Amino acid sequence: MEVLIHCLFSYLSTVTFGIVTNVPRKLLNACGITGAVGWMIYWSTKNLEAGAIFANFLGAIGIGLLSIYFSRKKKMPMTIFNIPSLVPLVPGGPAYQAVRSIVLGDYVLGFHSIIKVIMTAGAIAAGFMVTGIVERLLKNVLDKNRAGFKKT
Repeated sequence: MEVLIHCLFSYLSTVTFGIVTNVPRKLLNACGITGAVGWMIYWSTKNLEAGAIFANFLGAIGIGLLSIYFSRKKKMPMTIFNIPSLVPLVPGGPAYQAVRSIVLGDYVLGFHSIIKVIMTAGAIAAGFMVTGIVERLLKNVLDKNRAGFKKT
């Protein structure tokens, strides 16, 4: 039951953020699927006790790969799928905790939370970089294969 709740709410949060950011209605389902898959990768990896940073990295890779797929299938830019799908992965809790700790004077805990936010954001960015590299490599390989099949 817990898996279904996580899947449903990650889908809904992605779709509602897509509505707020004016994603075309016909693409909201694809955005929701992308966000739900990214969150489920994150959640299942974190439950395997691999760590939140690595789980965010893998979740971002999942979002990036699905964004590439949907952008090609729907003939739309990848950012339409990337941006709303990131909402479940955003480290809002640690960011709030960092600000709260600093305001209350607990600078050590605040600094610890800031480092966690920076590491999480870096892991998400690294996941997107990896998918960008994979996309370029696959595109180059496919272009070379297509060039080899052309008649001269």
